[in-house]
Amino acid sequence: MRNAPSNWASAVVLAAVTLLAAGLFMGDTGTAQERKSARRKFDFRALMPAPISHDTTGFKAVFDGDSLDGWDGDPDHWRAEDGMIVGESTAENPLERNTFLIWRGGQPADFELVLDYRISSTNSGVQFRSSEMPEVGKWVLKGYQADFDVENRFTGQIYEERGRGFLAMRGQFTQVAAGEKARVIGNIGDAEVLKARIKNGDWNRLHIIARDNVLVQVLNDQLMSVVIDDDPERRSMKGLLGVQLHTGPPMRIELRNVMLKVL
Repeated sequence: MRNAPSNWASAVVLAAVTLLAAGLFMGDTGTAQERKSARRKFDFRALMPAPISHDTTGFKAVFDGDSLDGWDGDPDHWRAEDGMIVGESTAENPLERNTFLIWRGGQPADFELVLDYRISSTNSGVQFRSSEMPEVGKWVLKGYQADFDVENRFTGQIYEERGRGFLAMRGQFTQVAAGEKARVIGNIGDAEVLKARIKNGDWNRLHIIARDNVLVQVLNDQLMSVVIDDDPERRSMKGLLGVQLHTGPPMRIELRNVMLKVL
């Protein structure tokens, strides 16, 4: 870790890496019973006793509030409006495939991203450490996604778009070994209890932290999911940021106060 944690959620990242280094999760070593016993000795929820307080030190705005300067997306579906980034599909202007608004200011490796979002229907998400897929179409991304949807069925999970799929559901602390599916190594809290922290039809604050191979999603100051990606062939250590507009019924996604800290 190159920087001291700026807040409580960053401390969770450091704790996860420290625990891995100490052999708590034991990777592929030891028997299944030994691994299970080691995990039982550690109460993951002890790391998460209270909501975090957001520290704005080092964050810079990556949306100017007036235009999409620095961003790249289908102008038929994305615009700046009333201090917000707005992505919208309608019955008259539907989507053929998922399309993304891509930030062109760099490809962050270790970073923290904070923004407010509001969604009207279906689902969306914020891409990070992602790559483009020109063979599929323009403005198509593949990679990690902090997922959210209007029914909050998937809100709070970490997903991999056009990749391995579900990496950590809301309330899960997972580890992904080489060539394997994600396995739960700890619980942050009950998914339904955490769901109560999400505001339906209103603004929610999303906080994504990526440090080394540890990915963290915080929503409304509540830790929601953590992934330790130990698959060197399939994981991504840097890449593009973007926002998804999903196929299906007409939808509208709004973002504001988009702030980035590159570590």
